[in-house]
Amino acid sequence: MMLTKQGREAAMPPQGSNAADAAQDRGPAAGRNLLFLREEELRLAQDLLFFGYRDFTAGADEILAGLGMGRAHHRVLHFVGRSPGITVGDLLGILAITKQSLGRVLQPLIEEGYVTQIPGRSDRRQRLLSLTEKGVAFERQLFERQRETVMRAYREAGPDAVEGFRRVMRGLMGADARMRLEKLEGPQRPGGIRR
Repeated sequence: MMLTKQGREAAMPPQGSNAADAAQDRGPAAGRNLLFLREEELRLAQDLLFFGYRDFTAGADEILAGLGMGRAHHRVLHFVGRSPGITVGDLLGILAITKQSLGRVLQPLIEEGYVTQIPGRSDRRQRLLSLTEKGVAFERQLFERQRETVMRAYREAGPDAVEGFRRVMRGLMGADARMRLEKLEGPQRPGGIRR
């Protein structure tokens, strides 16, 4: 993170004072050191999200491209794998795409034996999606490629940074996305920990 001379001076406690005096001078803890809200810091956040996502997806993209697939196929495999028996309607809600767009990706996955589609139990018009054995193995291969990237970053950052990352990512989500994430995470256990 690059700070200008003014930014460094604003972040440093006044000379000759102790840390407690400096903290008191800056006001309440929640408002302390808001340098991260400056435009250059917010642009850095965009850069970090862009480059992080680019490199996070690169390995899986390579595997997918070898089969003539792309990220849209990966997203379908991921969310169908995370929620076996998911309805097409729920998948559309998660992906925030049109039925036509989903059809262009889902149909080849069904035809090539990665995804199964069966009618709903109570509503035969519903279509329930699950991964086949072939789909499970392929989704696992994609996950393993990305898992290494996330694991390395988590190890380097440490548990406090990981928790901060999760809070920031949840803060970037709208209410609908947070609600859908909570469904994927499952019920909360005592102590606020999800399964």
